[in-house]
Amino acid sequence: MSELTVASRYAKSLIDLAEEQNAVDAVKTDMDFFLKTLKQNVELSAVVANPIISHSKKTAILNALFNGKVSALTIAFFNIMVNKGRGEVLKATANEYINQYNVKCNIIKAKVTSATPLSAANKQKLTQEVEEATGSKVILVEKVDPELIGGFVLAVGDRQVDTSIAADLKRLKKDFAQKTV
Repeated sequence: MSELTVASRYAKSLIDLAEEQNAVDAVKTDMDFFLKTLKQNVELSAVVANPIISHSKKTAILNALFNGKVSALTIAFFNIMVNKGRGEVLKATANEYINQYNVKCNIIKAKVTSATPLSAANKQKLTQEVEEATGSKVILVEKVDPELIGGFVLAVGDRQVDTSIAADLKRLKKDFAQKTV
């Protein structure tokens, strides 16, 4: 079974359990914190995913790091995952939990790439327009790419709107090449 399939099933189980205990939002916050911690500590990520390190050592490390900082449900989930030999899919499970939480709460991610950083007003306007178009709450992820020259590229799900000057120049170059032949 693929890692994503396993992670998805564990995340589904965790979200169901969190619903029963009215802790869906708390566990989502815990998963965000866990992923942020893994991103900042590559060594921790390697330890959690390493099958050679004993289960007891992994649970001791996770308990020492996260006890008191995340909910008891999350700590218990970490312990179960590690003791079942699924430490290597903890990161993927946390990502899947967040994805399933977003689907459940009708939240989508929109990625905007622009030549220069967007102003707060532009971010707000773009977010508002995407929310109106999709009927979902939007998390806007911003990226800067100076090669766009100007304009922006907006990606929401499988849709993309490219208003960049670089794309216009490519289209113009293609049109000139086709008309001269």
